[in-house]
Amino acid sequence: MSVISLPNILWEPVIRNALLEDLGIGGDITTQTLVEPGQILKAVFRARKPGVIAGLQGAKLAFTLLDPETRFNASLTDGDILCPGVVIATVEGRAESILGGERTALNLLSHLSGIATITRQISDAVSGTKARIVCTRKTLPGLRSLQKYAVRAGGGHNHRYRLDDAILIKDNHLALCGGDVVSALQTARSRAGHLVKIELEVDTIEQLEKALSCNIADCYLLDNMGLPALRQAVNLIDNRAIAEASGGITPETARSVAETGVDVLSLGWLTHSVQALDIGLDILH
Repeated sequence: MSVISLPNILWEPVIRNALLEDLGIGGDITTQTLVEPGQILKAVFRARKPGVIAGLQGAKLAFTLLDPETRFNASLTDGDILCPGVVIATVEGRAESILGGERTALNLLSHLSGIATITRQISDAVSGTKARIVCTRKTLPGLRSLQKYAVRAGGGHNHRYRLDDAILIKDNHLALCGGDVVSALQTARSRAGHLVKIELEVDTIEQLEKALSCNIADCYLLDNMGLPALRQAVNLIDNRAIAEASGGITPETARSVAETGVDVLSLGWLTHSVQALDIGLDILH
């Protein structure tokens, strides 16, 4: 599947900082001592495990930021399925630039492809239901836009990007407001802009029933509810708002959760603890 690319301005700070972290103040002294200046190198990225590719734009920048003359030709596009051994991209240019950017390119490509891969697996698991798979704000510092992009490359969707995207009233907010969900919703709506959506986290059916009585929330986050409670919650909401299931959802349970009729499954682990996909860079000459 194709995915809308991110502008380079969102990739560049991450790639630039990673290269600076890796090169230090002296550069790649191993390559400097072993390789003749200006020596040309050609290499290919290959998948070593099946999965979904994401992050090609960032991988390219890992080389072109070091040397704009480096040629990076992708054989696939983000969102494509990978088979072991398939050539993902070819890179050609000065050896010092390719070897200097190799680890940054592979780290990013493997990490984002890991996110896209597991997102595709979970999305496929709930296929045929109306449920969407979404990520959360549980992202690694500095990588949020890239990680959320990888979720989209895997066929998923995004929750809030930032705290100012929407109002999400969680248990800690309710504790500060005296625990009254109706009062919290009324206060939020009275102070929110007319375009701002309001979501309320509820832990029990009783909380949900109280919140529904005022018909203010646009979405209900049904937190750590069992399957019977989720079904009851969906019936109570009755399409008046979005029903979002969250908490403890695994690849094994995602299908059964989706079949309760919820609209959204939100999974923090898609971004905060995903396993990197095994991708290698093989030198041709």
